[in-house]
Amino acid sequence: MSIKPLYDRVVVRRLEAETTTESGIIIPDAAAEQPAQGEIVAVGDGLLTEQGERRPLAVSVGDQVIFGQYAGSKIQLNGEELLVMKESDILAVVEWSATEEKAA
Repeated sequence: MSIKPLYDRVVVRRLEAETTTESGIIIPDAAAEQPAQGEIVAVGDGLLTEQGERRPLAVSVGDQVIFGQYAGSKIQLNGEELLVMKESDILAVVEWSATEEKAA
């Protein structure tokens, strides 16, 4: 089964939370916060303007984004938890430079 969001909504898969700090301390699952970063897996067709035209979204499938801690609605799809949110709930798009991608 697949999902196609409507208008200016996007479907986001949360990135995995860090389970270890930089100093090596292991964070238990109960204490870990939900990450506010994810990857877009589906986008809508765009918002309708007052003139009846569609304004395309500024994000696309595959973009890594940062969003508000309580943004979106949780859904289950094929056993996976996803978030459906409006494009306006997205705070930033993460862009990687070539040197950062090689280091990762």
